[in-house]
Amino acid sequence: MAVIAAVVVAGVFLLAAVTKLAGAAEWQRQALGLGVPRAVAAVVPFVEASLGALLLVQWHRAAVAWCAVAVLVAFTVLLVLRLAQGQRPPCACFGSLSAQPIGPWHVVRNLAFIAIAVVAAVA
Repeated sequence: MAVIAAVVVAGVFLLAAVTKLAGAAEWQRQALGLGVPRAVAAVVPFVEASLGALLLVQWHRAAVAWCAVAVLVAFTVLLVLRLAQGQRPPCACFGSLSAQPIGPWHVVRNLAFIAIAVVAAVA
């Protein structure tokens, strides 16, 4: 079960990274709209790609999965803060594939990703 969960999370992270890198200018614009500092936005796709690749090959799966949990929690906290402030910028979660404004669905989706990443870490 943990291996499957790790592969699912790897796919999510790799898709997010590829779409952000493919539309780097749009990703930067959307990230800034979410309130992500420019320096952080510049490294996010590379962090996602690294975590995704490591999870895909099952390298230190538990430790890497916990890192993925931490990243997903940070993303989710940012979404919740923006929603609590009444802001609904584009998600930017999956680059050009996610241009719709953030909403509760994004938080629920992230919570599901967090749960899957926890399974990858502990199972």
